[in-house]
Amino acid sequence: MTATDAPTKPTPIGPNSAGPDRTSLASRLRSVNVGSVLVEGRALVALVLIIAVFALLSDNYLDPGNLVTITKQVAFNAIIALGMLMVILNGGIDLSVGSTVGLTGAVAGNLFRGIDMPLTQAIMFPKVWVIVVLSVAVGALVGYLNGLLISRLRLAPFIVTLGMLYVGRGLTEVLLDGQNITNELRGQEGLGNTGFFEVFASRPLGLPISAWVMVALAVLASILLVRSPFGRWLYASGSNERAAELSGVPVTQVKTRIYVIAGVCAGIVGVLQIANISSATADLGQFYELNAIAAVVIGGAALSGGRGTVKGTIIGAFVIGFLANGLVIVGVSPFWQQVITGAVIILAVAVDQIQQIAQRRGAAKRAVAEARTAAAGAA
Repeated sequence: MTATDAPTKPTPIGPNSAGPDRTSLASRLRSVNVGSVLVEGRALVALVLIIAVFALLSDNYLDPGNLVTITKQVAFNAIIALGMLMVILNGGIDLSVGSTVGLTGAVAGNLFRGIDMPLTQAIMFPKVWVIVVLSVAVGALVGYLNGLLISRLRLAPFIVTLGMLYVGRGLTEVLLDGQNITNELRGQEGLGNTGFFEVFASRPLGLPISAWVMVALAVLASILLVRSPFGRWLYASGSNERAAELSGVPVTQVKTRIYVIAGVCAGIVGVLQIANISSATADLGQFYELNAIAAVVIGGAALSGGRGTVKGTIIGAFVIGFLANGLVIVGVSPFWQQVITGAVIILAVAVDQIQQIAQRRGAAKRAVAEARTAAAGAA
């Protein structure tokens, strides 16, 4: 019998064995770095710390009524942040979502007032569901225009969406003509357009409708990113657009669709917000784009694209919401609230950059070590 035909000795398996299973398990356990775990889950760690600190500072912070209020405010930001996540995963940015919220609210308010029919003196009053659909469609249209200019003409996302921010805010002022729309939102029984507040300002099972919409959209976004080809295309194009294009990914269509999704999310928030404050105002949605970007960044997404999750984005939105509410409850000045929130955003971006630098250095060290090992083996 030759050496190659000799029977191999079976590897012992059991709690006292020193086989490869136990060795690999031990090596994996040794490789667990507490610091890296904390960095990866920094959004959740920050959320827990914020809740713990403000719960100690105020007895009312964890009051059920206050938690419902926080959830309602977080839901608005989280819904917009989900659309922003899609854009940032592609390496883009959308600064127009806040003005889209205001424009959507103004469109809905004017639809409740009625539409003057041309060539007649008649006024058409749409049903509530028609008003909602048309208002969200306006948000989708704004997103489509953004995506078209960015994907087809290859204009910079920052410039396009910044310009659309001014366009949307200006159209909102034109539609409202300096007046808030309040009483008309309730509709009239004789016209059959009532029930808006009963639906969009309701609280099923004790939670505001905005929270349920947030949950539904988060589930849909998770399925879209994890279970669908579109999600794989989005991550691929965000990581390396040229390589994705050469691999057959429809980069142009993906880029257009993500801005439409962001516009739809902003339109939904516009409808929910006018139900929340019972009026359509010119300043509705201001700074929403900044809070959405902050939620996505705090949640661990990379502004360069290709990295980010729905779970992290939702946690990031809760971090901002719980922090803002806690600062109000303990009586911090509104000016200092902005300073603290901005500092948290800068810290989140700094931690992300430090993490990426550490990963690149680690990868370089491993590559050098492997090259030296291979050279020694060849020698």
